[in-house]
Amino acid sequence: MQILYLHQFFITRAGVGGTRSYEFARRFVAAGHGVRMVTAGGGRSGVDGIEVVGVRGAYSDYMRATASTDRERMTAFARFGAGATAAALSGPRPDVIYATSPPLTVAFPALAAAARWRAPVVFEVRDLWPEAPIQMGALTSPRAQRAARALQRSAYRRASRVIGLSPGIRDGVVAAGAEPGKVELVPNAADLDLFAPAAPPREFLVSYFGTMGEANDLTAAIEAARLVPDMPFVLMGDGKRRAELARSAPPNVEFVGPASRKEEVAALAARSSACLTLFKDVPVLATNSPNKLFDTFAAGRPAIVNMDGWMRQLVEENGAGAYVPAGDAAALALRLSWLRDHPEEVERMGRNARALAEREFDRDKLAARALAVLEEAAR
Repeated sequence: MQILYLHQFFITRAGVGGTRSYEFARRFVAAGHGVRMVTAGGGRSGVDGIEVVGVRGAYSDYMRATASTDRERMTAFARFGAGATAAALSGPRPDVIYATSPPLTVAFPALAAAARWRAPVVFEVRDLWPEAPIQMGALTSPRAQRAARALQRSAYRRASRVIGLSPGIRDGVVAAGAEPGKVELVPNAADLDLFAPAAPPREFLVSYFGTMGEANDLTAAIEAARLVPDMPFVLMGDGKRRAELARSAPPNVEFVGPASRKEEVAALAARSSACLTLFKDVPVLATNSPNKLFDTFAAGRPAIVNMDGWMRQLVEENGAGAYVPAGDAAALALRLSWLRDHPEEVERMGRNARALAEREFDRDKLAARALAVLEEAAR
């Protein structure tokens, strides 16, 4: 089977960020399939048997994209849609097209290639667009909102299958008009090889690793650190709000990174007592399936989440961490102080987190599930 894989932010293990497309693609190749990856970047290359076709003029780094202005970001997304369409139409003929969003503009090359090659599309939804940028205030024009929702409906309607990365995303896809029977749940995976349980650190340390943009409620982490001045916090990453957060942070907050290799993220998780997965108090963000959460599970560390929904259910029902309300710095400080005073609970949550990662979020199992969806669509 020949797979045309469309993803603007394709990252291998040599980079930092979500490697889902790389990990899935190399497993598809190992299973005997051909994979042609169209992504942002320059030129042609190959990695682990994956043919990589780069499209110039668009962001290839997700953190850089989030650090840009809304207008710059939307323009870059449009450029990728145009360039990826040209690449997708150049051949060879695919048996199935696997398009992953965001950005939603990936629908343009996916639908164009489907018409050109008479091939089925599997459309993957990592975040609910355009609902996310609308609720975040990045897409304010009523005309642009109507156009984006029309593109969303067209992508869902014309796709043979739709993959959602969380139950909330799956429900949102159905609410937007997709037939329930063609929507599959394939969540993000835990990196069980790179992130591994380590001995409990001597000092109680709280960490965050990931994007520091508008969607991440790191102000609460800064204020919580101010309330517990004897507890060290380490925040790793980059984004639009990093400089502002660093200026307002108390002395017990250390900003590091952005990491140059994902091994640095794994090392930070290993020396942490608890890891934060925080978002702004915006309803659509509760549907997210964030990589940092599953990497925390793989590292065998308690996950502190602030979204009331699937993320809260995962940590509370599996005893793998704790929930605090979004934006509530006092509640976050109290919860972290309680965990510091109960090291046996920290160890128990960490064991449960690793067990959850192995049981539910093993990458081999999830890649096989995605491949089954592609094979079914191709048939």
